[in-house]
Amino acid sequence: MIKWKGVFPAITTKFTSDDQLDLDAFLANIKVQQKAGVDGVILGGSLGEASTLTNREKETLVKSTVEMIAGKIPVVLTIAEQSTKKAIEAVQAANNSGIEGLMVLPPMRYYADDRETVTFFKEIAGATDLPIMIYNNPVDYKILVTPDMFEELESCKNIQAIKESSRDLTLITKMINRFGDRFKILGGVDPLALESLALGAQGWVAGLVCAFPYETVAIYRLVKEGRIKEALEIYRWFFPLLELDIHPKLVQYIKLAEVATGLGTEFVRAPRLMLAGKERERVLKIIEDSLAVRPTLPTWEKIPH
Repeated sequence: MIKWKGVFPAITTKFTSDDQLDLDAFLANIKVQQKAGVDGVILGGSLGEASTLTNREKETLVKSTVEMIAGKIPVVLTIAEQSTKKAIEAVQAANNSGIEGLMVLPPMRYYADDRETVTFFKEIAGATDLPIMIYNNPVDYKILVTPDMFEELESCKNIQAIKESSRDLTLITKMINRFGDRFKILGGVDPLALESLALGAQGWVAGLVCAFPYETVAIYRLVKEGRIKEALEIYRWFFPLLELDIHPKLVQYIKLAEVATGLGTEFVRAPRLMLAGKERERVLKIIEDSLAVRPTLPTWEKIPH
C-alpha cells in the first residue's frame, strides 16, 4: 500500500559511453536518494528516457531497483504506451515484478478525447490490483485530465493519486474541494513545487532531486511542518536549478547537474545528444553559480516515512 505522500524522484537512467545501461551509477544515485529520505522512486518516466529503452532494459532496471531497495520504500513504474493493448501488457508484466505502484500516462501520440481517455484509464485499472497515480500533463502530452473525468474514475479504487503537471495551480484546490483526500495530489512541476505543497499537495514528483536530493527533501519537510520562511529561503536558492526541469532538454540539463554533484553521468541516448557549446556553458553556469552558494540545511533526528 503506497501512501502517496512525500518526495518521489523521477529517476534518470544512467548510460555508459558506449550506450549500455550503467547500473552501478544508476543504483548509486538511488542509494543517495534513500539516504536523503525520499519516500519512493519512479522508474521509466520521460526523465528516465523510457521511450528509448528496450523492454529487456526496463526489466533490468526494475529488477535491480526492487532487489536493492528491498521494500524499504515503494518503487513505482511508469506506463506510457500508444495503445490500450500494449499498456495492459506492460501492466501485467509489472504485476509480478515487485513493483508496488504505477504512474500511468494518457494514450501517447493519439490525442484521445475525454471518453477515450477515461476508458483507457479504466481498462488499465481493471488489469491490476496495483495502486495507480495518473500523470496529468497537458502541456507536454496534449491531454488534460479534468475533475469531471476524475469523477468518472472515482469508482476505480486503485486509481489513488495524480501527478499534477498542468501548471494550473487552481486544479489543486478544485480537486481538493471536490474530492477531499480521495485522490492524493503530488506536484509534478519543479518550479511550482512549493506552491503546490502550500496549496495542499501531499507530495512532489521531482526532477532536480536526482542531483539535489537533500535540498528537495528539506523543502518538502519544512513546508509540511509549517516552516514556510525556512523553506522559501532554500526554494529561492534552488529556483534557477528547478527551472531546468521545464525545458525540452530537461534530461540533458538534469544529467549535467548530476555530474556536478557527483550523482550521475552525462551520457544520454540518441537522438538526444550531450550538451555542447554555448548552451552547455549557460546551463553549467547556472549549476556552478548555485553550487557556489549552496545553503546549509536543517537536520532531522529521524526520517519518517
